[in-house]
Amino acid sequence: MKILLDECVPRTIKPALSVEGHICTTVPEAGLASKTNGELLGLAEGRFDVFITFDKGLPYQLNLAKYKIPIVVIRAKSNRFADILPHVPACLALLRSIGPGQVVHVGEGL
Repeated sequence: MKILLDECVPRTIKPALSVEGHICTTVPEAGLASKTNGELLGLAEGRFDVFITFDKGLPYQLNLAKYKIPIVVIRAKSNRFADILPHVPACLALLRSIGPGQVVHVGEGL
């Protein structure tokens, strides 16, 4: 599965998600830096299988129903590696079952 990590997700988490055949790419690595959320999701569709972000407001900022790319929103205390790492197993489990257009939250309800 091709995973696109939002700019707010630290690239240090890539190795933890790059298992089971998954390929992680950051937004800057994909050449999509500084795009608005709508532009980013539109450009990511067809190139990536899932988008992972910390942007809890994303579902409220855009009409996500028009995008087919699944979105995983990680809810952690911060975007520090130590705070994200405990959520990696849940993210990996979701990647096995998440479907087109789904928005799924992982972690605490911060």
